Amino acid sequence: MSTLFTPLSLREITLRNRLWVSPMCQYSAVDGVPQEWHHTHLAQFASGGAGLVVAEATAVSPEGRISPEDTGLWNDGQRDAWKPIVAAMRARGAVAAVQLAHAGRKASTWSPFSGRRGTVAETEGGWQTVAPSAVAFDGFADPVALDAAGIDRVVADFAAAAQRAVEAGFEVLEIHAAHGYLLHQFLSPLSNLRDDEYGGSLENRARLLLRVIDAVTDASPAVPLMVRLSATDWADGGWDADQTATVARWAAERGADFFDISSGGLVAHQRITTGPGYQVHLAAHVRRAAGVPVSAVGMIDDAAHAERILSSGEADAVMAGREWLRDPHFALRAAAELGADIDYWPKQYLRARR
Repeated sequence: MSTLFTPLSLREITLRNRLWVSPMCQYSAVDGVPQEWHHTHLAQFASGGAGLVVAEATAVSPEGRISPEDTGLWNDGQRDAWKPIVAAMRARGAVAAVQLAHAGRKASTWSPFSGRRGTVAETEGGWQTVAPSAVAFDGFADPVALDAAGIDRVVADFAAAAQRAVEAGFEVLEIHAAHGYLLHQFLSPLSNLRDDEYGGSLENRARLLLRVIDAVTDASPAVPLMVRLSATDWADGGWDADQTATVARWAAERGADFFDISSGGLVAHQRITTGPGYQVHLAAHVRRAAGVPVSAVGMIDDAAHAERILSSGEADAVMAGREWLRDPHFALRAAAELGADIDYWPKQYLRARR
């Protein structure tokens, strides 16, 4: 019996397996509106057997976009554009999720397709960025430190975007508090230099994330909530796995159901040694120390490796990104390799099952 192909439940939602698609930015939206590319991109993973498909980091406000080409959920037009995309994922048997995000000081940047790096100037379609403190990410423009009213707007924007996501049909929500974006910026002492109730102690640095969790759960109380966390900054004096576990436990007490554990992204001087499963130990630590369910991610590219991670108890699910891009039918292939008897091969593809 394959653990990877054992169903998992988040509240009332049952996912058909534990091999999931990580949110991956496509930099292909127009004014925050997802396009036909997003429809094909996401629906193919559902046809390929994914248990959960998480749509890319989707901005809760215009200034929360990583780039001008990011998707959004700050208006009803964007919500309506997501509806047929979500319906396509669900029709193919996957649970549809979306990652709600605010990029903070890493916003208003050129997309990877532009051939340019750094901050997009306001004269070229960019905007003023915000952060916990007026400290720039290396090579980017200086952000403005959020005041109390600005923090309140961020919380309200997450709640409004969560409501629109549910109206669009998404069945699971994920709050992005990783990879150096705004909520991670508040968590880490390397980017949060505040001396008010949002800075200093761990409790203060976690305050905004916990407020966002409260607001999102109030806006969508019946919907399972995931939180993506970077478990370490990979830099001296930064955010680490023990702090991550503590905050994950607090977040679970506030209503978060599941934790998507990644790492890095906060500072340019991070030092990471990568390799297959290089972040799995971080997920295992959070799972053990906080007593919460977690997914592991990071160069988990083959079925046997994913199976070992789950069967050993290091994680409850496996997220993958690049392998799904290489093979949108990763789950079908993994099931065949592991000898898992699944009943959701598309009938059009049955000839390839054996």
